[in-house]
Amino acid sequence: MKVIRKDGSIVERKFEELEGREAFWHTSAHVLAQAVKRLYPTTKCAIGPSIEQGFYYDFEFDFNFTAEHLQKVEDMMKTIIAESLVLQQFILSREETFHFLEKKEEPYKLELLNELPCDAKISFFEQGEFVDLCSGPHLSNVSYIKALKLTQVAGAYWRGKEENKMLTRIYGTSFSRKCDLETYLKQQEEAKLRDHRKLGKELELFTFMEEGPGFPFFLPKGMVIKNLLLDYWRALHEREGYVEISTPMILNRKLWETSGHWDHYKENMYLTNIDDDIYAIKPMNCPGGMLVYGSKPRSYKELPLRFGELGLVHRYEKSGQLHGLMRVRCFTQDDAHIFMAEEQIKEEIKGVIRLTDEVYKKFGFTYHVELSTRPENSIGSLEDWELATNALKTALEEIELPYLINEGDGAFYGPKIDFHLKDSIGRTWQCGSIQLDFQLPLRFGVEYIGADGEVHRPIMIHRVIFGSIERFFGILIEHYAGKFPTWLAPVQVKVLTVSEQFNDYAKDIIKELKLQGIRASLDSRSEKLGYKIREARLDKIPYILIIGQKEMESKKVSVWNREEGDLGEFLIGDVVNLINKDTML
Repeated sequence: MKVIRKDGSIVERKFEELEGREAFWHTSAHVLAQAVKRLYPTTKCAIGPSIEQGFYYDFEFDFNFTAEHLQKVEDMMKTIIAESLVLQQFILSREETFHFLEKKEEPYKLELLNELPCDAKISFFEQGEFVDLCSGPHLSNVSYIKALKLTQVAGAYWRGKEENKMLTRIYGTSFSRKCDLETYLKQQEEAKLRDHRKLGKELELFTFMEEGPGFPFFLPKGMVIKNLLLDYWRALHEREGYVEISTPMILNRKLWETSGHWDHYKENMYLTNIDDDIYAIKPMNCPGGMLVYGSKPRSYKELPLRFGELGLVHRYEKSGQLHGLMRVRCFTQDDAHIFMAEEQIKEEIKGVIRLTDEVYKKFGFTYHVELSTRPENSIGSLEDWELATNALKTALEEIELPYLINEGDGAFYGPKIDFHLKDSIGRTWQCGSIQLDFQLPLRFGVEYIGADGEVHRPIMIHRVIFGSIERFFGILIEHYAGKFPTWLAPVQVKVLTVSEQFNDYAKDIIKELKLQGIRASLDSRSEKLGYKIREARLDKIPYILIIGQKEMESKKVSVWNREEGDLGEFLIGDVVNLINKDTML
């Protein structure tokens, strides 16, 4: 399909390509707006971007928009697509644009225009009778859209600010093939069953309280899993030569000014006053890592120096953006900051990629990689950016890892490699990231003495694998549908007694299992066995051991496995071997 880029050039792109999907869904948003204006001409249009799984458009209606209206809009979109309308871009001056939008009575577009410089050239896209202020990219023809579905209606404050007017946001998705839409809709139904918020409550893993919206509370079973993830992380990093540090949660404003976060990230930071000075609760760990590196003179013999930190960070997220563990206001980053000489960059990046690959395979994920390049708000010289970007490209190519280019989406201080995981029902999640940074070492003035006796500036890698422990936890809940692998399950074995007379034998079994490092619990209630089995199965316990008269007399247990069902009778030593073998898979 043909894509019209922001500069007006036309290229061939597939829907599977990032640029192709963005143009596809952005065009679908314009078709949505065109359908709304055809049906309800007095409606005011706000913005309509492409998003991760489709698109949305914000409108101001002069009536109460309902699900009944939604179906009418979707039907009109299909009519517009059948008209095979061609999209064309044209440019107006700022003054011409002002008169154009004023005539059309589009106040939200005029507000956007007022923020542009006087000499700006304003891009519009036209399809049939519909014209929208937009820089693109877009499809060259709406007929490429073969299947679509409007999925949701929600409220959204204009520009995300609570003091602004509440608009109506219509969400949708679209595809180049009908079968892909069918697959997506089935995936969404499956996702509802796997919703980590629902399962987290049912399995007693975590909760949220009114006293702290966006701040998760981990319950005992959830803490078992969280600690297992942290223990796994620590073991891997000790093996790979990392040293663990911990930096303070609250640090002075001057630090954040030095790092650049004060200018680029302040609106997402929580601030407080201490001793008549402004402090910030850290939204990320890297400036603290810089202080640790600079706490004493360094030599080239120490490099590469790999600092790992499981740091709790806080970021202000608007209430409408919060979503279970996936979008929270405080979370634990599995950070690492690697300080190195220029000649060490490539091998260090390769080492991080290999470690990341090992972790994701452990949990059964496949993934794809994107290389994000210099954004508009970047800091540092073009020469440093080119060197950093080429270093990431070279490492990816030498390790023969395919990647996509994500233009302009790098961090403000450097380019990055992002890992997008594919879960068991085909959804993708951005988790791991490798960011190459020439700027923070310069801004903090950190150094090392080289083999030549001269002072040199180290280069720095920022790196996460889980990304956020909390978000990764949520992804795992949905990936496994709550059926955690045996090594990760908060309770690996549930022992059930047929009646109270077998409780003493069951307690001996529990004691032996725990001595062998197996997480086991006992259900000795005077309930019917069938009821207790159903409860254990609903809790998604990997192994159930049943004890009655026959088992006690033979000094064995009847074993039920979550995946295979009834396995028969086993001596307890054989049960331990069976579970230990399972946890090694």
